[in-house]
Amino acid sequence: MNDTLQKNLNYKKFIIDDRLQYFKPHSSKIEKTFAEEISFSLNRTGKFISPKFFYDKKGSDLFEKICTLPEYYPTKTEIMILNKLKDELPSYLNQTFRVVELGSGASVKTRIILDIFSKLYGSVEYFPIDISEILAESSEDLLHDYENLHITGIIDTYEGGLEFLKDYDDKKNLILFLGSSFGNFPPKDGYEFLQKINSTMKKGDLFLIGLDLVKDKQILESAYNDSQGVTAEFNLNVLSRINDELDADFNLKNFSHHSLYNENDQRIEMYLKSLVDQSVVISKSNLMLKLEKDELIHTEYSHKYRLSQINKLLDDVGFEIKHTWLDDKSHFSLTLISKN
Repeated sequence: MNDTLQKNLNYKKFIIDDRLQYFKPHSSKIEKTFAEEISFSLNRTGKFISPKFFYDKKGSDLFEKICTLPEYYPTKTEIMILNKLKDELPSYLNQTFRVVELGSGASVKTRIILDIFSKLYGSVEYFPIDISEILAESSEDLLHDYENLHITGIIDTYEGGLEFLKDYDDKKNLILFLGSSFGNFPPKDGYEFLQKINSTMKKGDLFLIGLDLVKDKQILESAYNDSQGVTAEFNLNVLSRINDELDADFNLKNFSHHSLYNENDQRIEMYLKSLVDQSVVISKSNLMLKLEKDELIHTEYSHKYRLSQINKLLDDVGFEIKHTWLDDKSHFSLTLISKN
């Protein structure tokens, strides 16, 4: 990437050593975006907070803890499927690819893919894109374990990272979007996001996406309302983040975690419920927020899919499906696709 493009995209480059560098938007850009989005999303009748704001350092740590809970099936199930890919994915990587990952987090599942790449190539390039600072920490851990790995991290939103990647160079990319994060998008936004990915892909690029499947209601609701209360803590932490970064005065004791499965819309719905009538000041968003007792702030959807819906969606966007892998119970899917 040339310096002019880097400057135009408002990124600062950090070089740690000859194997690790990362790009990050200037802090003023991040703060302005966060403040403006919170002002917009909470200053309306149907109040909401985007789930992308869950993932500050503490939120990312809490999510990694959620992934180990007995009720939370997606991570364990997806790891089982990824292990199936070890023998099958290399046949699709007949040229030199780099790994690009959206929402890399602590990179636990990434290691399975990096193991595959390490056996194929003498040198492996990894471009993690994550809004959380955990990216820098997890990158250093990966470098310790993979001597042939070179990492260029992008600390930004998925959209920002994809735009950054679009004109970076001509090397082929295997883009990973693991977990069930795609399910956070409302259908229209999800379609547009897939179009965004499609538009950034070069001919020959591949995209591996994880999608959670429709299943028993009890399994779904238990996964998002665990007995240890970790999901509740994760949900409430977004208010702590707003307090810290936008000078707000949310009292977390005045809120509770609330989640349910909407069978008609095939989605988990997660909310923060106001336990009292209350007022909250968010200084950097110039907002005085009034909440009534039992009023809900929506924080996350997690849509579930049928295989027929997945095939139609990907086809409508303009992708070609190469292969879909499932676990033995058909709880989760991983689909490898290319650009038509």
